[in-house]
Amino acid sequence: MKTRIAAALIAASTIAMPALAQRAPAAVVVVVDTDRIYRDCNACRTAQTQLQSQVQTLRTRQQTLEGQLRPEGQSIQTAVNALAGKQPDAALTNRVKAFEQRQDAANQELAKGQQNIQSIQANVVRQINEKLRPAINTVMTQKGANIAVDVGSTLAHGTGTDITNEVLAALNTALPAVSLTPMPQQQTQQTPQGR
Repeated sequence: MKTRIAAALIAASTIAMPALAQRAPAAVVVVVDTDRIYRDCNACRTAQTQLQSQVQTLRTRQQTLEGQLRPEGQSIQTAVNALAGKQPDAALTNRVKAFEQRQDAANQELAKGQQNIQSIQANVVRQINEKLRPAINTVMTQKGANIAVDVGSTLAHGTGTDITNEVLAALNTALPAVSLTPMPQQQTQQTPQGR
C-alpha cells in the first residue's frame, strides 16, 4: 500500500513539474520615451534640419509659381469680365487654355515635391526604426528586463524604469546618420493565380 501511495505521489509530482516549468517569468518592465528619441537623436536632428530646408525650398517655389501665375490669371479674369457674358474670341480662349495648362503643371510640380518630402520622411522613420528596436532590446537585456513599454502608454512609472538615455546613446552609436532619399519603390510582381 505504501508503494502504491509513493508511486501515486511520484506520478503526481512528474505531472505537476512540467506545468510549473511552463510558467512565464515575472515581468520586469522598462519604459522608453520614443517621442524624445525621435526628437533628440543625432541623426534625427540632422534629418529634421535638412527636411525643414527642403520644405522651405518647396514653399519658396510655390510662392514663385503663384507670383508668375497670378498676374496672368488676373488679366484673363479682367478680359472675361469685360465681355459681360459674351463668348470669348479665339485668342482669349487660347490664353485661358494655356493658363490652365501652366496652372495644372505648377500644381503637379508642387504635389510631386510634397510627395517627395513625405516619402523622405517615411524613409527616415524607417531607418530610425530599424536601429531603434535593436537598441531598445540591447538596453532592455542589459537591465534584465523582459518588457519595454513606451512612456506614452503608461499611466505612471518610477524613474528607475526609464531607459531612454541609454537607448538614445545606443541609437546614436548605431545610427550616426540617415539617408535623406525617398522610400525605395517596391515593385509588386503579380504572379498568375492558380499555378
